[in-house]
Amino acid sequence: MKKEIKKGKIVISKNGPYIVSGKLPLEKETIMPDEEGFSYEWKKGEKYPDQEAYALCRCGKSKNKPYCDGSHVADNFDGTETAGRKKYLEQVDLKIEGPELELTDVQSLCSNGRFCDRKEGTWNLTEKSNDPQKKKMAIEQSCNCPSGRLVTWDKKTKKAYEPEFNESLSVIEDSHAQVSGPIWVKGKVQVKSSDGHIYEKRNRVTLCRCGKSANKPFCDATHIRVGFNDGDESLKG
Repeated sequence: MKKEIKKGKIVISKNGPYIVSGKLPLEKETIMPDEEGFSYEWKKGEKYPDQEAYALCRCGKSKNKPYCDGSHVADNFDGTETAGRKKYLEQVDLKIEGPELELTDVQSLCSNGRFCDRKEGTWNLTEKSNDPQKKKMAIEQSCNCPSGRLVTWDKKTKKAYEPEFNESLSVIEDSHAQVSGPIWVKGKVQVKSSDGHIYEKRNRVTLCRCGKSANKPFCDATHIRVGFNDGDESLKG
């Protein structure tokens, strides 16, 4: 099978939108809850037209979301990037060791997808990973974490469990919280800061699109607190 050529790129403009190039596919994906209200699975939704390049709203004020319409100018949007520039493993602030799995956690990256809260929670499941069912669930939950805050590792091989993603973008909708979430960047797409710094290429990260994150360009779950909605009618209660 021919190996996919990596070509997508996101450039963060100063106090402006995300400039996307490389014909990256863009679609909606919705967090779906189980019967108890815990995040359980992803539901794919609208696919946006393919474009070689496009600009995605970063200030949260566009009338043409997810695309930029220039509202950041009138709003005097301050898009100053405040996130640390260390690599993921250098930022780990919690590590859980279980019988067969290890779990690394960078809490500042949390976009509040809440997959980790289901059943016993990813941390407890990791500690009980000698149970095949609990091990499987711990891996599934961490792989569903859109921001890559949580990563499970095989304790013997030291290899990370990661979902297989091609380069692509999704705008997240959260049906249970009834809010619109961040931009989900998948497949190690290059993200370049407004001053030229290239952030670590990761299989999954989430970029703020409500404009309010204190960890720009990454999402810090502020969209839930402020009730951000990009106009998706299905989220209205």
